[in-house]
Amino acid sequence: MDNTDPNSKHCVPCEGGALALTAEEVALRMKNLPGWNAIDNKKIEKKFHFTDFKRAMAFANEVGDIAEFEGHHPDIFIHDWNKVTVSLSTHAIKGLSENDFIMAEKIDQVIKDSAE
Repeated sequence: MDNTDPNSKHCVPCEGGALALTAEEVALRMKNLPGWNAIDNKKIEKKFHFTDFKRAMAFANEVGDIAEFEGHHPDIFIHDWNKVTVSLSTHAIKGLSENDFIMAEKIDQVIKDSAE
């Protein structure tokens, strides 16, 4: 995975018969995603903490907007009033695809943009 602007990348529909990324490919891509965890090379997940419920909800809604635009939808879990856990996988291939890593970069960019 390169270090280009995440906004320049876009998810593409998985074709029938597409293969999930290998463990080696996942490990290589994970190096560019601090705070994200690969789980059994089938999904990646990150926990985000916010100062209040309203900010957690705003973040979840922004992630939802990005997911809808990209056509690649994560699982979003809002818990403990100020925490959001996001999990990404490509259900059609029962594993991870490049789309999952593109979405993770875009999600991390939301946090970076809000800190500026």
